[in-house]
Amino acid sequence: MHSFTEENYLKTIYAISLRQAGDVSTNALAEVTATKAASVTDMLRKLADKELIHYKKYQGVRLTEEGERLALQIIRRHRLWEVFLVDKLGFGWDAVHDIAEELEHIRSDELTARLDTFLGHPQFDPHGDPIPTQAGLMPETEYRKLSEVNEGEAVRLMGVLEHSTAFLQHLDRCQLTLGCAVTLSEINPFDRSVRVVSEAGLPIFVSHEVARNLLVE
Repeated sequence: MHSFTEENYLKTIYAISLRQAGDVSTNALAEVTATKAASVTDMLRKLADKELIHYKKYQGVRLTEEGERLALQIIRRHRLWEVFLVDKLGFGWDAVHDIAEELEHIRSDELTARLDTFLGHPQFDPHGDPIPTQAGLMPETEYRKLSEVNEGEAVRLMGVLEHSTAFLQHLDRCQLTLGCAVTLSEINPFDRSVRVVSEAGLPIFVSHEVARNLLVE
């Protein structure tokens, strides 16, 4: 049996490893978890003792095969619960992350399987993130950031890289929701902010910071 904290570390190591090459550093984990480096090191030793990570002091950490399997199970449960909260209970996409953080630790394969079936086997969560399969495979996506799109291109918003409440509420105010189609009409050469036009002809200003956190196809 693994503690909630151990599960959160596995999930965090997995998430960081997707964004960078090589092993995950203790400092990177400390920053993401807002934890002192010494406390991170203690947790990494525990995970290494359980053979869930490969860890050498000063050389970083990476998940073992079993560690990655567990991380994907946790992520699968989290994202399925987010779908349930939004689609079945009417929560906004900006309000489900913290609740799903608690529900993801319910370790019941039968419950997860029934939840998946009840929801119709969704492939993506409300933020556009792919949901790992029951077999532990993470679906691949080929999205670009809106900040990488050229002037005149028409794209569709498919996901977000930032999940904070403030960010998601900002997108709601801008009427930028998953699935909406926009055309990039202008790129400001000074600060790389962009202006997009919605299907309804509504012009929307998007800062560079927001554009680099929006995934499109």
